[in-house]
Amino acid sequence: MTGQVLTEVSAAVAPEREADLVAAYRELVAGTLPDGLVRTELLGGQDGHWRIQTLWRDRAALDAMRAAPEGPAAPRLFREVGAEPALALFDVKAHRTAQTPM
Repeated sequence: MTGQVLTEVSAAVAPEREADLVAAYRELVAGTLPDGLVRTELLGGQDGHWRIQTLWRDRAALDAMRAAPEGPAAPRLFREVGAEPALALFDVKAHRTAQTPM
């Protein structure tokens, strides 16, 4: 077991606010990321369904981010564009990373 945790924060975003969400996410990830954040991505789907998936080194890193004064960023981003987020947490049980030729 790797101990990694994946969080998925999702919400339905009004079409007129989608550009605001993308801009806010890009600004967020351009700054300093929390310790233990392995990977994060903003995913846009059909019918205004959006997700922010973030892979954490372990549960302790996730808990530390949640305890920080500013709190979790992903739900805040969705609320800023008028969407109500839902959170799902997954323990990574197995994974494989593809080798990319140089």
